[in-house]
Amino acid sequence: MSNIRASWDSYFMDICRMVATRGTCPRLKVGALLVKDKRIISTGYNGVPSGVPHCDDVGCVLSPDDHCTWTIHAEVNAITYADDLISTRYTTMYVTDNPCANCYKAAYEAGVRRIVYDRLYKLVDYSNLGLNANQMPEVVQLKRVNSI
Repeated sequence: MSNIRASWDSYFMDICRMVATRGTCPRLKVGALLVKDKRIISTGYNGVPSGVPHCDDVGCVLSPDDHCTWTIHAEVNAITYADDLISTRYTTMYVTDNPCANCYKAAYEAGVRRIVYDRLYKLVDYSNLGLNANQMPEVVQLKRVNSI
């Protein structure tokens, strides 16, 4: 038997990918986790607000710049769900796709210190958002290693 174990980042990203399968917007299914002290404190996936018909069922409502206006991003859902349970300060956020500028700002405001993403969705210059550089979350792409 092999004693090779997944890294913490790989382990949490695998869970994040599973969370993404619950997404209800067919355009892109994204999953997010908030982790504190190697324990998951919250999950989120992209979907519409509670009580609103899912994009999967009725289609997306698109803005002029081709974004779904109904969908709440996975990162915001994870932060919102955690807010009632436990502090999001000093957490790591795992997300299947790199955050947009608005989700990065939400993570910043929630006190997230590190963001690990799997896929580059769109290139975002996080340093150009006017945030306090000393409090900005570090953003890193998951390092792929050979599967066991």
